[in-house]
Amino acid sequence: MSENWQEFTEETVNALLEDGSDPDAEYTVEHHFYHADFAQLEKLAVEVFKLGFEVTDAEEVEFEDGGSAWVFDAIREQSLNATDITADAIKLEQLAQKFGIEYDGWGTYYEGDEEFDEDDEE
Repeated sequence: MSENWQEFTEETVNALLEDGSDPDAEYTVEHHFYHADFAQLEKLAVEVFKLGFEVTDAEEVEFEDGGSAWVFDAIREQSLNATDITADAIKLEQLAQKFGIEYDGWGTYYEGDEEFDEDDEE
């Protein structure tokens, strides 16, 4: 899966920069995890915290099919460096697998001089 994270990360970083996001800004990069068992998810959160990530409080979410799971994010402020973000994604996915937890990828927000408004694209 690691090659997929590299491709995803490069595409995401390039899209942000093409949209005018500031290449020199610090970005809030959020890595997403979920699992049905809160206690199991909590064990992973402790390990992720030890790696230097800020860890959000777990929240329970409901799915359209009626199922539910607990979710949390691991957050790091960092530059928009695809190599570093990919390395984190691979490391966190491997750690999640060790705990039997789903790693649901990463995301960040546009950082620019002006707010990016999707309505402007119409």
